[in-house]
Amino acid sequence: MIRFPEKDLLIEYTHLLRSRYGETDKMGYVYYGRYLEYFEVARTEMIRSFGLSYKELEDHGIMLPVIHSELEYKLPVHYDVVMQITVKVFDMPGVRLQTFYEVRTENSDALHVLGEVSLCFMNAETRRPCRAPEYFLASIEANAKKL
Repeated sequence: MIRFPEKDLLIEYTHLLRSRYGETDKMGYVYYGRYLEYFEVARTEMIRSFGLSYKELEDHGIMLPVIHSELEYKLPVHYDVVMQITVKVFDMPGVRLQTFYEVRTENSDALHVLGEVSLCFMNAETRRPCRAPEYFLASIEANAKKL
């Protein structure tokens, strides 16, 4: 069971994405394996909203491989429905960036999917873990949710 931290939220970002026909199974439900792709899209767009991109990180020799993922399915999402994929970050990244996800749809506040994905900052040359770059941390601080 996925448990979100019981602490103040640092970042919250919501990305809208419509489910497409090719992403559904024979029952008309979004195929369960697609949700990690959706999480990646939302996470990438969250970082882009900070004025950065994954590409810039990679250009500076930093990679962000996934080291852990977990999903909890509550309700199916059907074909041609707009999903609200919310990314939540509770802790300032060190070597690891831990992200949490909620998937809801446009016509309901019901929770469809919960998720947690942890990524590791990695030096592209040495392939060893490293600390988050200062410019990345500064962008998170500048965009931190003021609660």
